[in-house]
Amino acid sequence: MHLGSPPARTSLTVLALVAAILALVLGGAGSAFAHAGLRGSDPAEGSVLATAPKQVTLTFTESVGFSDDSLRVLSPENARVNPRPAQHVDGKDNTARVELSDKLAQGTYTVAWRVVSADGHPISGAFIFSIGKPSGTAAVVATDSLEDTAAARLYGFLRHVAYSGLALLVGAAAFVLLCWPTAAAVRPVRRLLTVGWVALVVSTVALLLLRGPYETAGSLTSAFDLSQLGRTVTGRPGIALVVRLGLLASAAVLLRRQALRLDRHEDGTTPGDLGTRVRVVGAALALALAFTWAGAEHASAGIQVPLAVPVAVLHLLAMGVWLGGLITLAIVLRRRAPGGGDVPASAIGRFSTVAFTAIAVLVGTGMYQSWRQVGSWEALSTTSYGRILAVKLAAVVLVLAVAFFSRRWADRLDHEALPAAEERQAVPEPARVRVVETVGAPSAPLASVADGRPDGPAGGEPGDGTEPPALGTEVHRRRLRRTVAVEAVLGVVVLAITTLLTGTQPSRAANGAPTAAATASEPQAKVVTVPFDMGTANQKGAVQITLEPGRVGENTVEAVVYTADGGFATVPELRLTLTQDALGIGPLDAKLKNQKGYWATYDLQLPMAGAWTLNITVRTTDIDQVTVRETIRIT
Repeated sequence: MHLGSPPARTSLTVLALVAAILALVLGGAGSAFAHAGLRGSDPAEGSVLATAPKQVTLTFTESVGFSDDSLRVLSPENARVNPRPAQHVDGKDNTARVELSDKLAQGTYTVAWRVVSADGHPISGAFIFSIGKPSGTAAVVATDSLEDTAAARLYGFLRHVAYSGLALLVGAAAFVLLCWPTAAAVRPVRRLLTVGWVALVVSTVALLLLRGPYETAGSLTSAFDLSQLGRTVTGRPGIALVVRLGLLASAAVLLRRQALRLDRHEDGTTPGDLGTRVRVVGAALALALAFTWAGAEHASAGIQVPLAVPVAVLHLLAMGVWLGGLITLAIVLRRRAPGGGDVPASAIGRFSTVAFTAIAVLVGTGMYQSWRQVGSWEALSTTSYGRILAVKLAAVVLVLAVAFFSRRWADRLDHEALPAAEERQAVPEPARVRVVETVGAPSAPLASVADGRPDGPAGGEPGDGTEPPALGTEVHRRRLRRTVAVEAVLGVVVLAITTLLTGTQPSRAANGAPTAAATASEPQAKVVTVPFDMGTANQKGAVQITLEPGRVGENTVEAVVYTADGGFATVPELRLTLTQDALGIGPLDAKLKNQKGYWATYDLQLPMAGAWTLNITVRTTDIDQVTVRETIRIT
């Protein structure tokens, strides 16, 4: 198949290489977006409440799902104090709320949560709040990595098997339908289709069983818990896996029918065209299979979902056509069938065009996914996702370099095959002539004469420097086998890195969630306790001030007065003003109001970050009052 002049093809290949590098530098060619993060909670982390709350509410950055044990509130004695499982608040998918038991004792309570984000990945965390005053706690929350369980490790491996099965099935089918229909009768190609289908079926069934333990950090034996499996098949990832199994059953029927059709040709020939209907049905099945990934994983969460899902589908299919087609081509090139059954040069040329198109689709979809996931050049070196992506970039550069040589040998093979075919059609069969033989004289050497010339060596006289066409074609075919094999191996490496990327939090999400990260390591509220002494008996105590979130902007302020023995104290007046001496700001009156047990305000505006001085005036009687000061840092 003629693909244009060699200089033009070389320029196109170089341009494709440059475009792929730019696309991948901007980001990844994977299909991931953001894992959810905890945006806020009520009660806030680290807060000290005067009275026991009725419920605990968590708000996340995106929609989440949860099981019966997703949200647990533990007392200081490590007893669970939420009798019922979590529910969404007012139908909002990004919230989780549990009701608490009545008559909670004073002390520090622990909130432990583990939910599943919209992209299908579980996330977890914990924080504390106190009622009355802080105390020690016996509650223990697991701090192991979510991926550091047997179920999670096996689940990650099976996801790679599923991607590999998709690549083999789609790539081998595309090679047969688009490049060489006769390959449908080649036994190694049939085996490749079977291996891809079996790998997809086995991995999908295993993923369906392991989905429950993966989400809940359970043991491997819980994979056969029917109640847990029932919850799995009602969630979006479980539904996608069930649909995938149905599509694979349909694919098995189609493959079986085509195999029987080919086997009915007893003369050993195969149909030259598998038919438009088969191509349409095969394309529809491939699109639907790719959608079971895109519609339930990373592309289905975050920004621009209606665009991200079809882009992810195209990316997966292009990956399968390119990588699976490479493996198929490598197998048929190594095949040594009797009777000249090698893959024709025209089929190799068609695959070169198909592979180039697939790479172009990978570049285009990769550029969009790159912008969606990474967001900045700096993230390539400052985030885990960016560093893994850099490794993938190096592997892709190697793949494209090897692909350049593969297409070079494919073009040479194609160009040499066309003149040979034309020569076979143009050269007539040599005419037979009668040779006159003289009686009694020595016989002349017998020779077949064509056009008045004796036959000579096919490649010219020995030593004339010309190479027989058959030998040149075999050299190009051997070199093509080597480069295609190397390209396929590197493609498998890229696929493995891509699978790892889909399980890693993207750079945009990591950089866009500093608040969520801070909530896991820093309190969401600033709490200070300031002792005071009136100078008379029974006039000693402490006042506790809580600012939430303790940052620039609007803040909630709660103030509680304690007696010397730690009990609650009721005072007739409590005033709070804030000043920032360095900038000459203040005093700002917090305007605290008596809330029948504690004092509070809910709209204090702090205009600047830095060290602020709290001026607290406590009046215990009509004539007794004291003012104390404490410094707090606002961020």
